[in-house]
Amino acid sequence: MRPEDFKTNAPGRAITTRQGYLAFIPKPLPPAFSWTNNLTAALSRADRSLAQLAAVGNAFPVPHIVARPFARKEAVQSSQIEGTLATFEELLSYEARQLNLFVETDDVREVHNYIRALDFGLERLNALPVSLRLIREIHAVLMEGVRGETMTPGAFRRTQNWIGSPGATLQNARYVPPPVDEMNRCLAELENYIHAPSELPPLVRIGLIHYQFEAIHPFLDGNGRVGRLLIIFLLVAWGLLSQPLLYLSNYIEANRQEYYDQLLAVSQQGTWEMGCCSF
Repeated sequence: MRPEDFKTNAPGRAITTRQGYLAFIPKPLPPAFSWTNNLTAALSRADRSLAQLAAVGNAFPVPHIVARPFARKEAVQSSQIEGTLATFEELLSYEARQLNLFVETDDVREVHNYIRALDFGLERLNALPVSLRLIREIHAVLMEGVRGETMTPGAFRRTQNWIGSPGATLQNARYVPPPVDEMNRCLAELENYIHAPSELPPLVRIGLIHYQFEAIHPFLDGNGRVGRLLIIFLLVAWGLLSQPLLYLSNYIEANRQEYYDQLLAVSQQGTWEMGCCSF
């Protein structure tokens, strides 16, 4: 990270910590952005498509049965974004307890945990709103018994993390999220925004929340998967879908670098419209 990369319209500030590295602290939501014709048209298309998807899902006698294959495909693709190599067929074999000896079971177990976290979160929505507590509980399920289980499952980080290529340090990382004290404040502000009334369209709010969660990066591992699950839970909790039928990981996986670049561009330059209209 370099101070000069963060422009005056960035939705936050880059600070130099007492330890001497640069970190980004996002401002509370919502940001200031302009309703351009491109953004309005993109939102209109997304609303229409989502309404059509909801209607198709509700037309089936047992919508939950329809949603299950999509959920498993999403689990595979969302995990692949993070480097897991398990396939859809391997997941089905694992669930059928017919393990192939040549399968990396750690990878399959990570994908299976994604399904468990999705099911757990949807069930918990019956008693608990989308909240920091729910996010921690989802993370605990996601990381149980897999490679990230040493990364404090179910607890927000107590140390600094960063994003960069293999071997990167805090000094040359591509992105450094808020230090722990600032992270806790940012999380409290995010939770307040999720619960606060808003005149912004729900899809816009969900996009803002997804960005903010990834910018805060509150876990030592699993932030990408939890952030994508958060989109699903908000769509269901806010009544936009009755079943978890919309999954974005296929598109994100196909455009992974652009997705990462757009998230970073929002932090550095406040390019909200570009990020919204690209996905």
